[in-house]
Amino acid sequence: MAHTDTHDDHYHPPGLQHQFEDMKQQEESVSIGMWAFLVQEIMFFGGLFTVYLVFRSRYPMAFAAGSNHLDAFLGGLNTLVLIVSSLTMALTVYYAQKGNRNMQVILIIATMFFGAVFLGVKAIEYTDKYNHGLVPVSGLNKKIKGENHTEPKAASAERPSTQTELASQEKNSLESPKPAEHHANPRGEFRWDDEKGKEIVLEAQKGKYLTKHEEIGYFTHGEYDNNKFTDKVRIFFWIYFVMTGLHALHMIVGLGLMTWLLIMAWRGTYSADYYSPVEISGLYWHFVDIVWIFLFPLLYLLGRHFLAGGH
Repeated sequence: MAHTDTHDDHYHPPGLQHQFEDMKQQEESVSIGMWAFLVQEIMFFGGLFTVYLVFRSRYPMAFAAGSNHLDAFLGGLNTLVLIVSSLTMALTVYYAQKGNRNMQVILIIATMFFGAVFLGVKAIEYTDKYNHGLVPVSGLNKKIKGENHTEPKAASAERPSTQTELASQEKNSLESPKPAEHHANPRGEFRWDDEKGKEIVLEAQKGKYLTKHEEIGYFTHGEYDNNKFTDKVRIFFWIYFVMTGLHALHMIVGLGLMTWLLIMAWRGTYSADYYSPVEISGLYWHFVDIVWIFLFPLLYLLGRHFLAGGH
């Protein structure tokens, strides 16, 4: 009896899992699964964007004041970094389809580099907020002792020997300005002291530009209340840290995916016959980048014309 089996009868496409009949079915299943995941991610971030829009529509002046304490240059730099990383990720998919191992490795490393730069810039921003008392959680800001409290001198310390020297020291102590108490933050509380924001609010009140919620939320018995205004600015920073923090967490997950892709690409796993893991990981990376494209203008840019003297 002649042997009729051929090489094709035993051919197993690379990367084909046992539960799928062929590569086409596997790729469709993986693609549907990834898009389903991205839809729930859109719903997740959509809820956060809704919270932002609701509170900003009620307290636009407070949100503008908070936004102006963010560094628009660093936010713009991170936007540029992520746009370039999307390009390197797209090129990674292209060279995976071409089976070019070396270019895959180089571009994945480049993508990871830009992702790390993004996180580094965010660390700089977060550190700045920590140092200036703008973290909305009490106790998580930099603790600064009161500057007017000095250590008592020892009994053996030098003392004025004459009445003239004593009078001279008292005169100097009266003339020397005391350190500003508002810089002290011994408990690491949220701090807000922005005279420019107060001026804008009062001008807006005269021009009747404030919303009904602002008329109630910023004033007590018709007088500007900085504590109330501070509470509204604090809401802005709550939203800022939650949204950017969750986005940074997604970026960390993306770097984990890139690390796995780098190892697999180094082994020469991906080719024109099998590249779906690169393509699917690229979808996730692009989604994270797109979320930031929306976060940047909403958090860093909107409302800046208020404090720049615009209307």
